[in-house]
Amino acid sequence: MTAYDAVVLAGGAARRLGGADKPGVRVGGRALLDRVLAACADARTTVVVADPRPTAHPVTWAREDPPGGGPVAALDAGLGHTTADDLVVLSADLPFLTGATVQLLLATLRTSGADGVLLTDAEGRDQPLVAAYRAPALRRALAALAAEHDGPGRPGRLAGLPLRRLTAGLVLTRVSDPVASFDCDTWDDIATARSRIREHGHVLDEWISAVKDELGIDLDVDTKALLDLARDAAHGVARPAAPLTTFLVGYAAARAGGGPEAVAEASRKAAALALRWADEKADGKDEKADGKDEKADGRPDGDTAEPHAAPDAG
Repeated sequence: MTAYDAVVLAGGAARRLGGADKPGVRVGGRALLDRVLAACADARTTVVVADPRPTAHPVTWAREDPPGGGPVAALDAGLGHTTADDLVVLSADLPFLTGATVQLLLATLRTSGADGVLLTDAEGRDQPLVAAYRAPALRRALAALAAEHDGPGRPGRLAGLPLRRLTAGLVLTRVSDPVASFDCDTWDDIATARSRIREHGHVLDEWISAVKDELGIDLDVDTKALLDLARDAAHGVARPAAPLTTFLVGYAAARAGGGPEAVAEASRKAAALALRWADEKADGKDEKADGKDEKADGRPDGDTAEPHAAPDAG
């Protein structure tokens, strides 16, 4: 995998949220900023342009000059802390961004020959803050824009400029993704995001991602195998056996050195035990049923011995 850096812009005023701390708003139990940082967790360097705060992943902090100077100035400030040729640029309000989308942007960038690859939203609008860029092209465009607005007494020459002024000079490729490009600008957007992650098709993956983030675990395991194990333990042993068994599997995997292979091996052993337990339980029921049949007439089932003849009267 080719190394890349990431710049996350998290210092906006969030006026449509009434000035709330948007990066810290929680969706699915996790701050929006932490959800975005999880999606680019494999970046060599991740720079967050905002005032420092606790985060679930280690980052480098930067601030535009002046603070609140807008996305172009913030991007320029973040870019100064990066060295990779490939750069992912993200806003801090993307609840459905995933690592797979970040890798898709990077893969498309490397094969397209373009200066950048960005997502488009459900209405087909460009989202330049969900994008991957060639850092040299971005630096040249920023330098040209700064030179255009240079002058005496203008230290914040990039402040207040819209992103379209920057991207207009770049050759861009677009990828449509209405879900990953969904951003949270209003409280209605926040409500929509919170509702969607609780839908049946999403809630389990969202919950597992949130737990791993909360516990600081970076581990991909076979979720289906663990669910099958929990089902077998619940049905073959007792319902409370399901969570206790999966906990013990995790503990055993940690004792064995951790990793997906250790989890898979512990799950296999526990699943085999649960099936053996269930088989014995079934055998016991069959034996009980056979015993009841024998007891009913005093003879083993199927015994057809003739009754004793009456004594001869004579």
